[in-house]
Amino acid sequence: MKPTTLIQKRSSREQKLKKHNLYEIDFYFITDSSLSKKGIISDVKAAIKAGCKIVQYREKNKSKQDMINEAKKIKKICENKDVIFIVNDMVDVALAVDTDGVHVGQEDESYSHARKLLGNKIIGVTVHNVQEAIEAEKTGADYVGLSPIFATSTKSDAGNPCGTAMIGKVRAKIKIPLVAIGGINKNNVAEVIKSGADAAAAISAVISSNDVQKEVSDFIWIIRNNKQ
Repeated sequence: MKPTTLIQKRSSREQKLKKHNLYEIDFYFITDSSLSKKGIISDVKAAIKAGCKIVQYREKNKSKQDMINEAKKIKKICENKDVIFIVNDMVDVALAVDTDGVHVGQEDESYSHARKLLGNKIIGVTVHNVQEAIEAEKTGADYVGLSPIFATSTKSDAGNPCGTAMIGKVRAKIKIPLVAIGGINKNNVAEVIKSGADAAAAISAVISSNDVQKEVSDFIWIIRNNKQ
């Protein structure tokens, strides 16, 4: 068997394992350089040390090359700890860095375009309601990010909050992992998980802290203790 064939088979097995691991991620960590107090590389290391199993690189204010360079550093950190690494929106950055996948929104690069370029890699899709979630699963998304659950200041175009009731409605209609995003903090994350979310993301509640590791650890503990 040719070496390239062996590499391709190993890569395929690793990708399937990472997709399976999406069901066990608990806390979904998202970077934000505008809110970070110690820099996103430090934040990523702290989140992983706390037990986080997935990292999304989200950057809006840097040049493409700076994003690629930064994403490469994060990829190395994630690889060493067997953590899933996703890039937000930027399919070209995901390709340049060879990340585990990408997360796209309803208004970002289309899912079909991302799938065409990324093949079997992980692709998550932001959804706001049941119909969008059903459509995302039907087209082949590996997970959905239901957003925003509560009012959020992190993303100006997030739209109106859908509330925890929407989590249960979406959960009842899809089988792929459901990540809840938007306005989530330690006071409401238990309700989010009890409503049917597999995982939750919190940006400002974590990144704005002086102790990212402790915040992520707290979220993971609450999430795991409220999963049914």
